[in-house]
Amino acid sequence: MQTNLADFIRDTNEGKEADAILRSCVHCGFCTATCPTYQLLGDELDGPRGRIYLIKQVLEGKPATAATQSHLDRCLTCRNCESTCPSGVQYGRLVDIGRKVVEDQVPRPLGQRIVRTTLKTLLPNKWLFNPAMKAGQLVRPLLPQKLQNKVPPKQDAGQWPTRTHARKMLMLDGCVQPAMSPNINSSTARVLDALGVELIVPPKAGCCGAIRYHLNDQDGGLDDMRRNIDAWWPYVDGSAGFTVEAIVMNASGCGATVKEYGHLLQHDAAYAAKAHRIAQLTRDISEILPDFETELAGKLKGKIGKRVAYHPPCTLQHGQKIRGKVEQILGSAGVDVKLCADSHLCCGSAGTYSVLQPELSYRLRDNKLNNLQATQPDMIVSGNIGCLTHLQSGTDTPVKHWIELLDAALVGS
Repeated sequence: MQTNLADFIRDTNEGKEADAILRSCVHCGFCTATCPTYQLLGDELDGPRGRIYLIKQVLEGKPATAATQSHLDRCLTCRNCESTCPSGVQYGRLVDIGRKVVEDQVPRPLGQRIVRTTLKTLLPNKWLFNPAMKAGQLVRPLLPQKLQNKVPPKQDAGQWPTRTHARKMLMLDGCVQPAMSPNINSSTARVLDALGVELIVPPKAGCCGAIRYHLNDQDGGLDDMRRNIDAWWPYVDGSAGFTVEAIVMNASGCGATVKEYGHLLQHDAAYAAKAHRIAQLTRDISEILPDFETELAGKLKGKIGKRVAYHPPCTLQHGQKIRGKVEQILGSAGVDVKLCADSHLCCGSAGTYSVLQPELSYRLRDNKLNNLQATQPDMIVSGNIGCLTHLQSGTDTPVKHWIELLDAALVGS
């Protein structure tokens, strides 16, 4: 694709990156076949190819409009199109760049500004989100259904392991997960403890940066990333008294973001090298456990009798390009695990999307649940807190993180 970027962005880092991405697109349209919003709406401008065209126009100097903003807002950033694209177009990066430019040109209505400011202030800050979630759980039966969907019942996290091990790894506990579903983190720690690995959670680490970054507060998101690097670095360079093997992610949305720290901070002289190293060390829990597959199989074989439907999060299968590992881990442990039809499609959660675009989000959720239920599961499992909460809001079938399934079986063994 030929480009002629406008002066305001041509020589910037973002402009150079966007120009390279745009030039790699051949407008073949393969991406539209796997775009969830295009499938729902049938509008070319609500598919990747159309959105790329809109971004190109804006970057070449055509003023953005409210309609431009709406089409970009409706993108889930599921990155399914990246998995489909034969040219390797980095659509996720392009849409981040395009959205920020449009945001600077098109003032949002007051209601939208209030909602988006609330989300990027409340969600990344535990000291605000945790008490808000606790209050919501106390009055959950009195809440409207839409709010109940976002407030899971209070959960007992169980005991955190107290043993020490020579092998040590860090874990990002996340910003919303400890309040919404604390058992995911403790289950991860217990499973790794049973395998001889000690999991450490540095107290000063927080939100991975995705929430603010993808709500177009990119400077704020980068600050979150720098804070995490500072919190983790003593365990990486050994100044904490030991060196960790990896940084474990059990929320694939966070993992996809942290693995991009090196790219996102490449122009920050103080953090570029550290960010690159952090990204290298970051591994989803599904990348860790295959190293223990034989041991896990010995401990768990025959202990999990449930029929399980697995929903692979977009941030895992498209963002991190990790496919098949969870099914392999569960299968080797004797679990009857099934993928549903159209397992490559998004469930509609997509970070804050279910709040900002509820109609499309719930349509995608219901489509996904229909396909998952067709496998007749006893339980639905996934690997991202947003997917879990969103799917559970539409079904009585238990929806859990797959690590919780392994943990429960190990405790009972």
